Amino acid sequence: MNARVNVHKLKQDICEIGRRLYNRGFAAANDGNITVRIGENEVLCTPTMHSKGFLKPEDICTIDMTGKQIAGIKKRSSEALLHLEIYKARPDVKAVVHCHPPHATAFAVAREPIPQCVLPEVEVFLGDVPITRYETPGGKAFAETVLPFVQKTNVIILANHGTVSYGEDVERAYWWTEILDAYCRILMLARSLGRIHFFDEQKERELLELKSRLGFADPRNWPEYKDCDICANDIFRESWKETGVERRAFPAPPPMGKAKSQQAPANPQNQLDTEALIQMITDQVMAQLQTATPPV
Repeated sequence: MNARVNVHKLKQDICEIGRRLYNRGFAAANDGNITVRIGENEVLCTPTMHSKGFLKPEDICTIDMTGKQIAGIKKRSSEALLHLEIYKARPDVKAVVHCHPPHATAFAVAREPIPQCVLPEVEVFLGDVPITRYETPGGKAFAETVLPFVQKTNVIILANHGTVSYGEDVERAYWWTEILDAYCRILMLARSLGRIHFFDEQKERELLELKSRLGFADPRNWPEYKDCDICANDIFRESWKETGVERRAFPAPPPMGKAKSQQAPANPQNQLDTEALIQMITDQVMAQLQTATPPV
């Protein structure tokens, strides 16, 4: 263990985030789990079957990077393996928060992709948010569902389950989930009013430039995505077939940039066929009107 790490303070931080999760309704009853990495092979972990709203520092146990508990009087969370897969894939990550925020989890249950290019703060802090395939929680297969996405985002929706977010400390890890759930709620409210409006490409690129200046990475700025439609969930859309994600509640944004220019050109023959069909129907209607018995 790193001697310079204030373990007791980190345990207090975990307890504080647990209270926030519980008070916001992100972790009902005993739901959710929180971890903080404190060394090369040591991770603080919340206990199983314990409300996150009433944690005390002495409740927090320590596990190694295989999931084995090496300290603590209460048994570690059964979903710790999910956290460990994230730490292994992202050495920069020091904290992971998993919970069930209701509005984001509604998208997880519906398998509805999160619309992009709608809210500035979401574009700057989150970007494209993926949805995993479903696996029974607690096992290795469940833990590995995040691996296709973990390098390209700091928050992931777990299909039919909840969310997991991660960052350089437990406060930052929690932020991403709070932003996501607030956004999902706004989307639902906006849809109840009729529709949502999207940014145009210029305004979205201005936000991506701001995001870069603030030091937040976004795959949409990576060279391999330079020709993508930046508002069309292009970063993770290839995963939709496997994960069962499909647009149902929210429309796709209008095509932008090169994606618009790459659309197939209109077929003149189809246009002629349509015009011919309209003319045929018009002729038939006129013929019927001419032969109809005039009113008495």
